[in-house]
Amino acid sequence: MAYTEVSLDDASAVVEATDMSELLSIEKLAGGWANSNYILTLKDDTKLVLKIWNEQSLEEVEYLLSMTSYLADNGIPTAKPIIFNNGKLMMVKDGLAWTLLPFVEGQWLESNHSSLYSLGMIQANLHLLNPPKELRSNFSMGDTLFEKLFSIADETHGWTDFLNMLKTESTLLSKSIGQDLPRGIIHGDLFPDNVIGTKEKVKSLLDFEEMCHDVLAFDLVMTFVGFGWENGQPVAERWNSLLAGYQSVRKLNEAEINSLADLHRLATLSIAAWRYWQFVINLPNTEHTDRYLEMTARLDKKLPF
Repeated sequence: MAYTEVSLDDASAVVEATDMSELLSIEKLAGGWANSNYILTLKDDTKLVLKIWNEQSLEEVEYLLSMTSYLADNGIPTAKPIIFNNGKLMMVKDGLAWTLLPFVEGQWLESNHSSLYSLGMIQANLHLLNPPKELRSNFSMGDTLFEKLFSIADETHGWTDFLNMLKTESTLLSKSIGQDLPRGIIHGDLFPDNVIGTKEKVKSLLDFEEMCHDVLAFDLVMTFVGFGWENGQPVAERWNSLLAGYQSVRKLNEAEINSLADLHRLATLSIAAWRYWQFVINLPNTEHTDRYLEMTARLDKKLPF
């Protein structure tokens, strides 16, 4: 993982390119596998997040900032990127995009009833938004990643039990999941570390790197993959809370309900594939090497839908 060290002077230069107060202090912010994050405190007590996008191209960052701004402007609770004095949403330093966001005070969202009900409502509102015409249709942790893993396995003679299983399962699921399911904007990765909240409700959604135009019910069950399990078992009450909040805004149709189990299986495999790529191939020999197995162990568990 690349990481950019930022000095007080470096951060001051970024803040000075806005109309905001002078910088008082800087501290590292934990989290993130593809970015360097810092909390900046200004002299008027405003707090900002300075984010350096270590693994994204300038074009990719520009796209993501545009999409995030669209969501914020349309009522989705997420931090809207701060505009620099030159009208841009990012500053380029050493070939990397540097951005500023408002700091949202809170904690990772808990998996209690009120929190998940709140999250379900917000996710349904996201799904009801008209997608911007620039929105991509490719879910990066889905078929594209699967094919990338299969290609690497062919080139390196590196077919493993997991990759063989992934190929078989993904082929079967592509045939069983209906092609006419409702589609729209999905977040694609609503896990606890991508949602800031209080003890009772959502305050802000984070990290829209997986945002795309895809199956809405897939996004809902992906959220259950992130929030709905404990000690390797699905928690029915959590699904019921998430679903109740969601359906208070948008009702699932019969085809979506009938596809939930298959969509959940695909979502689980997508997270497993991403972890396999990140921690077995891209960043091997860390304490996270076997993290994908947490997902594969879920495939034989009875689900609450």
